[in-house]
Amino acid sequence: MNIHEYQAKEILRSFGAPVPRGKAAFTVEEAVAAAKELPGPVWVVKAQIHAGGRGKGGGVKVVKSVEDVEKEARRMLGMTLVTHQTGPQGRVVKRLYIEDGSAIARELYLSALVDRATSRVAFIASTEGGMDIEEVAHKTPEKIETFQVDPASGYSPFIGNRIAVALGLKGDEVKQCGALVKSLYDAFVAKDMSLLEINPLVVTKDGKIVCLDAKMNFDDNSLYRHKDVAALRDLAEEDLTEVEASKHDLSYIKLDGSIGCMVNGAGLAMATMDIIKLYGGEPANFLDVGGGASKEKVTEAFKLILSDKHVEGILVNIFGGIMKCDIIADGIIAAAKEVHLSVPLVVRLEGTNVEKGKEILAESGLPIVSGNDLADAAQKIVKAVKEAA
Repeated sequence: MNIHEYQAKEILRSFGAPVPRGKAAFTVEEAVAAAKELPGPVWVVKAQIHAGGRGKGGGVKVVKSVEDVEKEARRMLGMTLVTHQTGPQGRVVKRLYIEDGSAIARELYLSALVDRATSRVAFIASTEGGMDIEEVAHKTPEKIETFQVDPASGYSPFIGNRIAVALGLKGDEVKQCGALVKSLYDAFVAKDMSLLEINPLVVTKDGKIVCLDAKMNFDDNSLYRHKDVAALRDLAEEDLTEVEASKHDLSYIKLDGSIGCMVNGAGLAMATMDIIKLYGGEPANFLDVGGGASKEKVTEAFKLILSDKHVEGILVNIFGGIMKCDIIADGIIAAAKEVHLSVPLVVRLEGTNVEKGKEILAESGLPIVSGNDLADAAQKIVKAVKEAA
């Protein structure tokens, strides 16, 4: 789960990290009132969307009067902000963050993430912070350094000192950096984050280290432990189909292809998408119905798949363990009838009660094609979609 910048900064502030003063605004009037509460004489008007690259897209503006705050707020609210992370469709700006301006001397980069290769929290630091950090990673990766935190010994001040050296900090800046890194680590672990990015981390002209921006991602599986974080979720920033899927405990991610997939198990879902591509098709989604799906859950899964107008065929790939194949077959038939299925459907069943499941499908009277194995099923659905085109 993602949250907005102003929400992330509130969390950082609660852990003692240095962030500029600011206030969220949902209307032009609120933006003006927020600016009047801040000392100025420089303010920053920031569009709040779940995407990076806002500055290049015109979603971050530095102004020097309350009148200009009003002008920029009026321009940004309701605009469709397009960045390299939003795609060409962009995101509609519905909230702003009005922040105190900072006198920037240097822009740095600092983030924390879960390193899947080492199963450790890793800090990534670079002296080249700012809007072009992606270019730095691509063209000059030697300017980016990584520091691992050993979970056995936990965080040590030594890590903060090493990061300070990597960022070229000196004197009191080193001490500030150490305290900052400790607060970031504490927040990361306490809130079960998967990513915490500060870009830019700035050194001001008076020698203060400040988190000028903040991006946070959280592990969805941990949200039951963090009701305060879950309450920050902005459904308007998420894909509507994915939001609907979450209501039915379905793991769904929309893709760009034409073959809808319904699978039980994330690994099997990935393999299913891969084999569709192997035989010349393109998956339209990732959809994991889980290990114990009911008829109702399968029906909702079909509805989600068919809500995508680009879907021209569906491949169901179920390995029956906890989920019995005959139950799945009943669910598939019920769903096909309820949604008035009009695209080719290929079903591959394997596992518990597989023969009974295949028998139920065969006797349904519906145009459902059975796959003998995954390769056979993938070839059949790709062929069916191409013939129907």
